[in-house]
Amino acid sequence: MADPIIEAEGLGIRFVRNRRRQLRLRELFIHRGARRASAGSFWPLRDVSFSVGAGETVGVIGRNGTGKSTLLRLIAGVLIPDEGRIRVRGDVAPLLELSAGFSNDLTGRENLYLVGGLHGLSSGYLKRHFDEIISFAGEQVERAVDTSVRHYSSGMKVRLGFAIISHLPHPILLMDEVTAVGDEEFRKKCYATIDRLLGEGRTLVLVSHNEKDLTRFCRRGLYLDAGRLSVDGTIAEALDAYHSAASR
Repeated sequence: MADPIIEAEGLGIRFVRNRRRQLRLRELFIHRGARRASAGSFWPLRDVSFSVGAGETVGVIGRNGTGKSTLLRLIAGVLIPDEGRIRVRGDVAPLLELSAGFSNDLTGRENLYLVGGLHGLSSGYLKRHFDEIISFAGEQVERAVDTSVRHYSSGMKVRLGFAIISHLPHPILLMDEVTAVGDEEFRKKCYATIDRLLGEGRTLVLVSHNEKDLTRFCRRGLYLDAGRLSVDGTIAEALDAYHSAASR
């Protein structure tokens, strides 16, 4: 039997509350720095184990704050676990924060080459597919492609980000509520693109609160409850567990 493309064993990560909190100047003057940030910590995920085979489509379900997005970032390698391990056998196309990696000082054209290059696309590939990528991003982005992205709307940045990342040849797709943004026309493009990528045999891990998206794209479901993997079954079983918990 082939090795799983994603494998988590006893996965856990610990966050420290208020780690980056800074006192206001007035507080520093009055309290002379005596007021200290809480040193408490918490585990958004702990003791999570599962494996995903190549070509599987998996929905990650749970209430807000149960570690869903944290799990995607662990798979993507953005976060490093404090316990256990995560193995990913293949490159990842992270459809997470789609405008992440953009430089506001660069134009849309320059950011396309920057972000595409960071994800391993050659300048030759990006040059050959430039018109296709920009056309997918839409008319607004086409008109502003040589304008600094600091002047782009959030929707324009998302469309450009999706257009770039969706051209990656990577076998693993990680998606975090991507289709919840943008207008109806853009969502239709997203759906058609995801259908095409899955038809090519890509592996999908999708975090979403949209049941239509989950049941459309995913056959398997992982239900997270308070940072623990409570259900690993069909997407219907994971959704049933989610509804049962929400009704309590």
